[in-house]
Amino acid sequence: MPRQEESVVSLADDDDEKYCDIFSGEWVPNPEAPYYTNLTCWAIHEHQNCMKYGRPDTEFMKWRWKPEGCELPVFNPAQFLEILRGKSLAFVGDSVGRNQMQSLICLLSRVEYPIDVSPTPDEHFKRWNYTSYNFTLAFFWTPHLVRSTEANSRGPSNTGLFNLYLDEFDQNWTTQVEEFDYLIISAGHWFFRPLVYYESHHIVGCHFCLLDNVTDLTIYYGYRKAFRTAFKAINEIKNFKGITFLRTFSPSHFENGLWNDGGNCLRTAPFKSNETTLEGANMELYMIQLEEFRAAEREGKKNGRKFRVLDTTQASLLRPDGHPSTYGHWPHEKVTLYNDCVHWCLPGPVDTWNDFLLEMLKMEGVRSKQEKLYSSDRKMKFR
Repeated sequence: MPRQEESVVSLADDDDEKYCDIFSGEWVPNPEAPYYTNLTCWAIHEHQNCMKYGRPDTEFMKWRWKPEGCELPVFNPAQFLEILRGKSLAFVGDSVGRNQMQSLICLLSRVEYPIDVSPTPDEHFKRWNYTSYNFTLAFFWTPHLVRSTEANSRGPSNTGLFNLYLDEFDQNWTTQVEEFDYLIISAGHWFFRPLVYYESHHIVGCHFCLLDNVTDLTIYYGYRKAFRTAFKAINEIKNFKGITFLRTFSPSHFENGLWNDGGNCLRTAPFKSNETTLEGANMELYMIQLEEFRAAEREGKKNGRKFRVLDTTQASLLRPDGHPSTYGHWPHEKVTLYNDCVHWCLPGPVDTWNDFLLEMLKMEGVRSKQEKLYSSDRKMKFR
């Protein structure tokens, strides 16, 4: 996987400045993990509650991410809550983004559980408040990031056919996030479903829609345009002063078949970095995200907007063992779910995404301090 400029995170102290790419490394054993269980955390979604539904192995929970050349501290819930005291953070995206939010609630549960302050009973739009810290955590459901509607509940692959309005903001979230200090934007696997693409209220093409006289523009066309529009929305939110994190694409790990053709994920250990590589659709979607991110970052800088990359792709690629597979329900239950090699068991590898997040928040503090010192030095020079 190519090393990206945005992935380099400063692990600087005041005296000795050094840099480390925290997103490039290996998984190493961590016998102290996990730091919560499915019995101690009520926030785990049933379909990611792998231990409840009989997963026989436990080693998938006992790994930590070791970057090349430095250490990534294990998540410290008290430190996280202190950094976020009086602030707000929103996850904006699909169920994999919600998976990370649930992981965060579980990791923080060693210090405090939040109270539900959601303005609506709709589970797609949640708000939680950590009263001791006046910290608000939210989730906004937007699987395509742009306005979308379901045109056919079955569609060509029995997973629905969706209309995507690629140049229209999804106001379910774009009108709600102005007040937030941090946004974590992500999207991915819903774009593999059949989609009809609209621009300027007209059909311009589709992805696997199988409609007469509609050109298949592929998944990549819609994915690029959706991220472009989502970033444009953020840059146009008038009073938004927060920091936007792009959480990069999370690869699935189906083997021996496609997701709807018997594919499964039965491995019980991580890959080493030399055992697999980011390629094909995974690489293409990842690069599209970064390209649109860079363009949005350049535009946002004109108005003081801040964008960061939370690059979970490589670490996630190496964890074929961390998915629910068949352990998201009881074997005797008649469910329409396929083997789940997209979401992550809790506890599990997704917890490390929040290790990354905390480290990046800490670096924002370092960066802010450095910017203040730089500004102070400039003022001194011109006196």
